[in-house]
Amino acid sequence: MTIRVAVGALLLALMMNSTGQAQQNSTVYAQPAAIDVSRLPIDLVRIQRELRQSSEREQRQGLNIRYVIDVYGQAPPIVLIDPTFDFVHGPVPNSAPTHREMIEHVTPIEYRAPPADLSALLRWLADRSKK
Repeated sequence: MTIRVAVGALLLALMMNSTGQAQQNSTVYAQPAAIDVSRLPIDLVRIQRELRQSSEREQRQGLNIRYVIDVYGQAPPIVLIDPTFDFVHGPVPNSAPTHREMIEHVTPIEYRAPPADLSALLRWLADRSKK
């Protein structure tokens, strides 16, 4: 609706400007230039109709929402539950981490203890085999 008002104001300004120029030209020149309006590439009926509609106001309560939906294709189907999902076995995807996963996450690799320290045992066996 604001576009219609802007177009109307622009046309009104152009018409007033052209009228003022025509009056100035008529004083300078003896013959004003004749313009054939029917040959102009505009639709005066449509412009007048749009100006009339822009002056009409509708009073409504609530929201006046206008929207346009362009449909280019069909949307893919919405799959809520994956058919390959196992409800009985396995961890729930995107769920909270287990205790072991949290410990692995917060403890650096350098400070994690191996399951068994075999280096001392291997060193003792190497010392015994030398004797």
